[in-house]
Amino acid sequence: MNEREKLRKFRELDDAFAQALRELDGGPRGSGQAFDEHKDSDFEDRLQGLMSEYALSQRCVHEMLSTLMEYKKIS
Repeated sequence: MNEREKLRKFRELDDAFAQALRELDGGPRGSGQAFDEHKDSDFEDRLQGLMSEYALSQRCVHEMLSTLMEYKKIS
């Protein structure tokens, strides 16, 4: 896989990850711990699905998130 293809896949994953975070943040609020646990489970399921779809390891995702945090794209 060439560098251009890697960059495109990274951007797609980043966009999909950002969309998943927006969807989770936009959900209903104030329903307590049960909602938080469900939200966490949904996030983990979505993340695992994205990792499988793009054939990414936990290490690759960790590096991506670390890079985004380093450049202040997420907090």
